[in-house]
Amino acid sequence: MIVLGGGPGGYTAAIRAAHQGGKVALIERDALGGTCLNWGCIPTKALVKSAEVYRSVRDAEQFGVNVENSNLNFSGVTMHKTKVVNDLRKGLDQLMKANKIEVFSGSGEVQDLHTILVDQGNGEKTAVKGKNIVIATGSVPIRIPIPGADAEGVITSDQALSLTSLPDSMVVIGGGVVGLELASVFNSFGCKITVVEMAPFILPPMDQEISRRLTPMLKKQGMNIFTGTVVKEIKRQDKLVVTLEGKQDRQITADMVLLATGRVPNLAGVSIDKLGIHHQGQRIAANERMETNLPGIYAVGDVTGGTMLAHVAAAEGMVAADNCMGQQREFDFRAVPACIFTYPEVAAVGMTEQQAKDAYTNITVSKFPFSASGKALTLGEGAGITKMIAHAETGQILGVHILGAQATELIAEAALAIDARLTAQEVADTIHAHPTLAETIAEAAHGIVGKSIHTVR
Repeated sequence: MIVLGGGPGGYTAAIRAAHQGGKVALIERDALGGTCLNWGCIPTKALVKSAEVYRSVRDAEQFGVNVENSNLNFSGVTMHKTKVVNDLRKGLDQLMKANKIEVFSGSGEVQDLHTILVDQGNGEKTAVKGKNIVIATGSVPIRIPIPGADAEGVITSDQALSLTSLPDSMVVIGGGVVGLELASVFNSFGCKITVVEMAPFILPPMDQEISRRLTPMLKKQGMNIFTGTVVKEIKRQDKLVVTLEGKQDRQITADMVLLATGRVPNLAGVSIDKLGIHHQGQRIAANERMETNLPGIYAVGDVTGGTMLAHVAAAEGMVAADNCMGQQREFDFRAVPACIFTYPEVAAVGMTEQQAKDAYTNITVSKFPFSASGKALTLGEGAGITKMIAHAETGQILGVHILGAQATELIAEAALAIDARLTAQEVADTIHAHPTLAETIAEAAHGIVGKSIHTVR
């Protein structure tokens, strides 16, 4: 098997096939780990941790701890981020060697059903041949056609993670996952943040109630958030001047503008029309087995244009590898968790309330506030909610949405419950340790089947 792209989808596919005795080659033009490890998930979460520590020190007095002369050392923040990324890169190198995966460093070009030509630089090109090919070339940031979007100081999310100094102010164009995560980080560091979102609310794919609750929390932290607003122009003067058009037209001045308007599949090295690969725009079409229309060619992760999450790419990579190795597997999208590392965190799995209403005639919704959680209050994190949606007749859990401390860790239980088709009664009957934030899930389940123990209806 040949894998084109060394991100989460590609390297997971390679390791999975190697575990089953496959002879595997992996081609990567940059660093192993792809966007997630090098310019996305991991460096962002390293910054999130630094922001969390800075907030904890700043707010330590509420816990009876006095900290004097605290300040932010941004170069130290970037050193922490870089160390984490480098350590994980080394770990991937070791995994490749341990699994006897042959890694080719260079740009790959798919030639036919069994060959990828690798340009390794210095005029050296190598033809790598195999029975199956897995395309895992990922995605790249969208550069939206706004006048002035190419001005100095207008950056993408990739560039935001390479900053060596902290701007005093930043306009974030895009109120989705990437935009809000970076906005939360830089806001915690003391940067004045303005978020501009074209949709009527932030985090458009998420449950609207969660979005409505999160918005005032972010504003309370000092962010300006404009929804239902479009950016008409960016001009470079002494600073960047961003012209907005919405309910009220305005101009915002900032040191930097972050374009966080999404990503598009990266087709570098894959001439889809020449090869005859079916596609929808730039999205490579793949079925539940992750097969394209061409025999022996698979596509996984962001390049398929589906749910652009690292853990989805990894799961798809395992499905593709298993099928390459002779198994019969299909990808199941039923229980895909989504995690957003804002402050507070947001996590979800399954249907939103509106999706459940559209799919079923009768649903039950239960909400348990973090303000009634003993553990949340000990953490000083009483703002938040756990929301559960279930089928009214069967009690089967359809969706869970969490806004609050450690939501991104808590969602794993909900994902398992939905994947196993558990009912709210079964979750409610499961003993949850006290005091923990996980009790909010049990309490929400109790609310589906009767009444939550620690709230007054």
